[in-house]
Formats: sequence, structure tokens, C-alpha cells
Amino acid sequence: MDSLDTDFLRDAMEQVRMIQCRLLTAQTRQKSYIDRRVRVLVFTEGAHVWLRVSPLKDESHVLSLESVELGLDLTFEQEPIAILDRQFQKHRNEEVASKKVQ
Repeated sequence: MDSLDTDFLRDAMEQVRMIQCRLLTAQTRQKSYIDRRVRVLVFTEGAHVWLRVSPLKDESHVLSLESVELGLDLTFEQEPIAILDRQFQKHRNEEVASKKVQ
């Protein structure tokens, strides 16, 4: 290698170091912005909390209140009665099975 190649390589390496330094500075700045905005949420018993809820598009997933029985730990187990329909959908490289249950 001659001195021209060595100088070119040295300049390229210096530019890479400068870019890495600028990226680190930008990441640190963005992290400090987020750290100022993010805060730990702590709720006390009896506190009023507003939750933003979006409606479901498919109403077949909504359960009626009369048919839901919750356990002591507020869990719900749903057992299918019968399988009404089966479908297979091809998504790129995989096949997804879906079943309609009653």
C-alpha cells in the first residue's frame, strides 16, 4: 500500500469515528427527552383512573354478562360446545388455522 491508500483509509476511519460519536450524542439526547416524559404510575385503592378503550370491530367476541362466571381470582375459562367451521389461510410462508366454535 502506498501512502495515498493509507491516508484514504485513515480519513475513512476518522469519518466513521465521527459518525459513531454523533449517533451516540443523538441517542443520548433522545433518551434524556424520553426519561423526562416517562414517569412511573402508581395508583392507590379507591383512586379514579381514566382508561382509554377502543371498541371491538367484531362483536362476536363480546360475551354477555349473564353467561360469564368468574373464579375467585377473576379468571374465566371458556369451553367450546361445538366446532362449527374450520378454515386455513395462507400467509406468506405459513398456514394459519382458524376455527369457529359455539
